Amino acid sequence: MDIVDNNIDKGQPFDWGRTSVDYAKFRDIYPVEFYDRIAARGLCVNGQRVLDLGTGTGVIPRNMYSYGARWTGADISARQIEQANLLSAGMDIDYYVSSAEDIAFPNSSFDVITACQCFWYFDHEKLMPALHRMLKPDGRLLVLYMAWLPLEDRIAGKSEELILKYNPQWSGGGETMHPIFIPSCYDEGFEPVFSEEYRLNIRFTRESWNGRLKACRGIGASLSKERIEQWEQEHMKMLEENAPEEFDVVHYAAMAELAKK
Repeated sequence: MDIVDNNIDKGQPFDWGRTSVDYAKFRDIYPVEFYDRIAARGLCVNGQRVLDLGTGTGVIPRNMYSYGARWTGADISARQIEQANLLSAGMDIDYYVSSAEDIAFPNSSFDVITACQCFWYFDHEKLMPALHRMLKPDGRLLVLYMAWLPLEDRIAGKSEELILKYNPQWSGGGETMHPIFIPSCYDEGFEPVFSEEYRLNIRFTRESWNGRLKACRGIGASLSKERIEQWEQEHMKMLEENAPEEFDVVHYAAMAELAKK
């Protein structure tokens, strides 16, 4: 399903379903620290019901399953949900194909609602009241994010240059460490209670870093098969010339926790 947003990639269509197989293989990269920091806030843990918006291949529910919460995930892409179900075999996780704005669970269904790597895609004026309604009293909205830092990491910077060479419309480059932006419409129903940003070194091989980049919006979700293959050949050549077989890429992670008023 093509998504078109004039504020993203200058309105160029993208479809996460086109990259679901690579997404499933190469984008499950958050370290244990990422999940431990969530649990340390008393979120997504035993006894809680959690809804994960834009769940993709179920990365957050699958990796936090052992912390004890009861998970539900939803994503607009049927192909992403297909991969989520395959990867969640043996886990009691419910997945639904739905946009965030169209999810309609009963009032006070969830202790926590999470959104990781997807919050900026939503229609917040429509979504905020629905999230408020579906959360229990004193429920929490948790927005999560992780990105490489191209101005601090040489390999990440070179990879970004190649993404922009093949897709100049891509607006996801040039990331710097900053707090997660929460639209002002959330002030009506939510109160910010915690936020943090911290650096992480994420280990990759040439193959896994290439796969991670291939599964990003600017390549796999947007370009034609021919252009993806051309990019991949040039990207792997760049890595062979500039990176050892294994290397770390500097990232930062962020979270913003909001309490239901």
